[in-house]
Amino acid sequence: MRKRLLYVLLLVVTAAAVVWGVVRYRRQRHQLSIANTASSTPTPLGFEAYEAAVERVKADRGASGAGAIEIPTELQHYSERHWFLAAQVAEIMKYNVQTCQDYVDLAAMIQRGELVGVPSVTNTYVLFGVGAKADDSVFTKYEDDHTIGLSSEGQVKDEYRQLDEQRSKLQSEIASLRSQASKLKKRDNTRKKELQKQIVAREQELESNEKDKALIDQSYGTAESRQRLQREFESLQALAKNFNGRSFNLEVPDDRQALKINMLSSLRPEALKILEEVASSYHSQFDRPLPVSSLVRPEQYQHVLRRVNRNAVTIDTPPHSTGLAFDIDYRYMSAAEQTFLMADLARIKREGRIEVIRERNANYHVFAFVNGTRPSDDLITASLDKATEDVKETHHSQEKATAVVKNKKSRGRVRSGKALVRKSNTHRKRR
Repeated sequence: MRKRLLYVLLLVVTAAAVVWGVVRYRRQRHQLSIANTASSTPTPLGFEAYEAAVERVKADRGASGAGAIEIPTELQHYSERHWFLAAQVAEIMKYNVQTCQDYVDLAAMIQRGELVGVPSVTNTYVLFGVGAKADDSVFTKYEDDHTIGLSSEGQVKDEYRQLDEQRSKLQSEIASLRSQASKLKKRDNTRKKELQKQIVAREQELESNEKDKALIDQSYGTAESRQRLQREFESLQALAKNFNGRSFNLEVPDDRQALKINMLSSLRPEALKILEEVASSYHSQFDRPLPVSSLVRPEQYQHVLRRVNRNAVTIDTPPHSTGLAFDIDYRYMSAAEQTFLMADLARIKREGRIEVIRERNANYHVFAFVNGTRPSDDLITASLDKATEDVKETHHSQEKATAVVKNKKSRGRVRSGKALVRKSNTHRKRR
């Protein structure tokens, strides 16, 4: 009996020792993994660090800032001017890379884990102007050349109610003005003209009201479309409740703008890896944070940016809307800084990991290839026609839009602020 008890006790002690050893081994591996991750990932910093980083970016270089700048061949335009764009289009088509048309698509990409958040400032880089054109308007879905405001069932009902009230008020005012005009004597021409102007103005408002209602009917008029849009609204709400450790209220304009900026501060991991590599090299050489001016950009945001940035080309397959592209601002850099940075980018391009160009609006546009391998020339050639057609279509659409604005200045947003629907002034595709 004693031998049996000793044997059982020995088994228990041995098993406990084995379990303890396994747990200790796993814990050590876990701690080592955390340490490795922490050492390879840039540390996000606070607001004061962000302000200091911006000051470092904009600081006067003095006499050291002057000097000749020679642009490497790798960062210049190709002799076939559409080759640069075709290389990016080829990569997008090769891997069927998902793009985002609007913030709704962008939110879905973030929720699926296709994009990762980029800190506003780290030890090696700072987001310098990312999301600068994000506004506080309601989130919208871009479809069929117009934008559709995303709202809950209750908000849609409120919009219908407001439109009905506005229509009734306008109809009543028009009837009253016409009644006043009919009672005037012939000699009251001045008063008649004044009343007629008021009638025309009210009729124009009524026409706008009817167009608003028609667009909402088109978007929310059927159960299927209404349910689909409201599912997308609920998905956006889910992201807003917990994004980057913060909650955003979609009913509050400031929160909407902040959420948009946070969403625009995202990249695909492949592009973020390149960004971190370039930033680390630049920071090590000059002890300054690399200024990153743009990351992912939905086509809808690209359209807004196009008004102030001619390089924000609008095409069918826009590189920035994939999350694989980012821009570096060289506006404040000295000649030595630019020379060093361009040489580093040229090296990475020669390795076949990126496409890059020096743009005239003080940006280096960098596009990361998914597997660190450049598409074949055959594939780029096959994409050349598509890139060329997209650019031609864009140019035609821009000319058409300009003509429309000149001939009809009143064309524009149907409603402001919290409107559910806005008309599009253009019919062009986005880059």
